[in-house]
Amino acid sequence: MHILVSNDDGYLSPGLAALADAMRDFGSVTVVAPDRDRSGASNSLTLDAPLTVRRAPSGYYFINGTPTDCVHMAITGLLEEKPSLVVSGINNGPNMGDDTIYSGTVAAAMEGFLLGVPAIAFSLQSRSFEGVASAAKLASSIVERALKHQGLEKPYLFNVNIPGQVDPLHPDPVVTRLGKRHMAEPVIAAKNPRGEAIWWIGPAGAAKDAGPGTDFYALAQGRVSITPLNIDLTAHRLLSDVEQWLQSPS
Repeated sequence: MHILVSNDDGYLSPGLAALADAMRDFGSVTVVAPDRDRSGASNSLTLDAPLTVRRAPSGYYFINGTPTDCVHMAITGLLEEKPSLVVSGINNGPNMGDDTIYSGTVAAAMEGFLLGVPAIAFSLQSRSFEGVASAAKLASSIVERALKHQGLEKPYLFNVNIPGQVDPLHPDPVVTRLGKRHMAEPVIAAKNPRGEAIWWIGPAGAAKDAGPGTDFYALAQGRVSITPLNIDLTAHRLLSDVEQWLQSPS
């Protein structure tokens, strides 16, 4: 089996190295990752400039593009062999609820899914990579279960969040749905050294929908959260309404 590993924290990330090492228990591993931190890049593709592929002493390929660029290029021509599985992470910080829309970690896995390859995104609650070795072991266990029960014949997309401290009394992962955050905090105004106005994007909003069954709740309880994701953005509940007003007199 051939596994493609990517991320959004860049090819020097400890989380990437830990995940790549863990995946070697299942087969051959190829790492294709951004040349720097591209957190928040979401599903963006670089269409206005050529991309450069280089290889690090570790053997990892790194690209001056987004996480989506990395996986897209790997699957559509960079690699001689199409991967059987795409894994992304281990991210420095969680990706829950609305975060999945912006996350480059999730986007890398999603690109694999969109190109017909099963994919799993892994994120660690700790923002200092504390516990990344344990997180890699948990990732290995989840991949093993996914291969056993889901197989590789049909694509699927899982978003996995790992708490900084797993509840020792309840170590098994739980299946969750995405929670939801409050609106993001306002932008932060500042000035650059020339006195010009600049702005920083504000922090993400606090958890809003974080009750039982959500990814937020699972991590708060020290549980590993697994959320199956779907990419259909169609608002099915509005289809009939829109059909009716399109047919009504203007």
